[in-house]
Amino acid sequence: METKWLEDFVSLAETRSFSRSAQLRHVTQPAFSRRIQALEAWAGTDLVDRSSYPTRLTPAGETLYAQSMEMLQALQSTRAMLRGHSSAAQDVIDFAVPHTLAFTFFPQWVSRLREPFGPIKSRLIALNVHDAAMRLVEGGCDVLIAYHHAALPLQLDPERYQMVTLGKEVLAPYCLGGADGQAAFKLPGRPGQPVPYLGYGPGAYLGRITDLIVRQSRTPIHLERVYETDMAEGLRVMALEGHGLAFLPYSAVEKDVHAHRLVSAATPDLPGLEMTMEVRAYRQIPSAREPSKGAAQALWEFLAHGAG
Repeated sequence: METKWLEDFVSLAETRSFSRSAQLRHVTQPAFSRRIQALEAWAGTDLVDRSSYPTRLTPAGETLYAQSMEMLQALQSTRAMLRGHSSAAQDVIDFAVPHTLAFTFFPQWVSRLREPFGPIKSRLIALNVHDAAMRLVEGGCDVLIAYHHAALPLQLDPERYQMVTLGKEVLAPYCLGGADGQAAFKLPGRPGQPVPYLGYGPGAYLGRITDLIVRQSRTPIHLERVYETDMAEGLRVMALEGHGLAFLPYSAVEKDVHAHRLVSAATPDLPGLEMTMEVRAYRQIPSAREPSKGAAQALWEFLAHGAG
């Protein structure tokens, strides 16, 4: 039995909705249902009355719900005590950050904080967007930093999590620049001559934003995927080698653009092939049972006052 099954079950008991709980737990509804079924298999009895709507718990489910709350609270208290054994750990802020932001935004952001806030001790946990969000949900970090777009928001419960906006990021198409300063590949391409495309892997957040850009283009875009990876840095290197064009965040290519190594792949008569995203920080709202680290609390208060 896994503790995340209990967390799933508590969420279901509180929302009375499989779909809503799946959103809050950052999994698909089929995957969420399988985890509830796995918990029922472990318990050896039905925990959910699936004949009613909204969803109700069976008598066994009500019993497990009460026990789950006690078990999860005990585990959280134990973790807090274990962390308290190391005074140094209280000074270190754990950040969960998607890979792209870990390479680009995060180092610059920490540098900008040094003068107005002071130096910080940090531990960076670089993950994909889904796993980074789950790290926050499961209590494995102090702060989550992630992209946000209204069309693809993170489903974090505002009654449990706080958010501040740290900045903005623009995603746009770039490719190798020639000796004449012109793009080696230009959009929109043609049906018989698609543009070589360096794309993100399935499910990657920036890949979903890229798909949104292409779908919203008034002019049909013709691309042929020749390479994919989840990491923008990997796409940037392939673009610098002339393998195709990639949709990249500006912070990842700023130095290359200034040096004319990478140029925009969009033509002047093809506007709209970019998307502005917010960069946001999230944290779980502290409570008497789960207080925030001193260093993390001080940083959050600084950011919440708009100084970050």
